[in-house]
Amino acid sequence: MRQPSIDDYVRLTQDIPELGLIRNEVGVVRSTWFAPSIAYEVEFHPKGQTHQTRALLLAEQVQVEDGPLFDGRFLDIQAPARSGSGGVAMG
Repeated sequence: MRQPSIDDYVRLTQDIPELGLIRNEVGVVRSTWFAPSIAYEVEFHPKGQTHQTRALLLAEQVQVEDGPLFDGRFLDIQAPARSGSGGVAMG
């Protein structure tokens, strides 16, 4: 598994209750720290909150997300209906 880079999406591998973050939340790496050990500053937007939360996390606390972040089965995107005249259908 590769190490996170800036602007990578990462998934939290454990709860961080003191910050209100729960396992599997997805955040964005904003910076990398190298001393005294490698750590990542990750920005989260927790559900139900209007503010962002930033956490300084170790490599074992995050997992890089390389694939799609959302399961397509849960997205119900449908093309809008079109009327025969090319205008907007009014009902």
